[in-house]
Amino acid sequence: MKARSLLREESNRHAVMLKDLLKNAGLLVILLGVIILSIVVLTGTQTNTQLSLSLGLIVLGLLAHIVINKMVD
Repeated sequence: MKARSLLREESNRHAVMLKDLLKNAGLLVILLGVIILSIVVLTGTQTNTQLSLSLGLIVLGLLAHIVINKMVD
């Protein structure tokens, strides 16, 4: 019985940790877009592809953050 209880607690802990990671997935995508945009601006090699990629990641991350947080809560 005690082993089953410990296993259930461990399972719940993993579920909470994955839920928190999922909630922050959109923010991580936004951060990736901002990092790419920063590198592009600082190096001065601005092409439409690089700017479009960073904008796409930022918008996708924002939408993902909104949708995921509505689903998880």
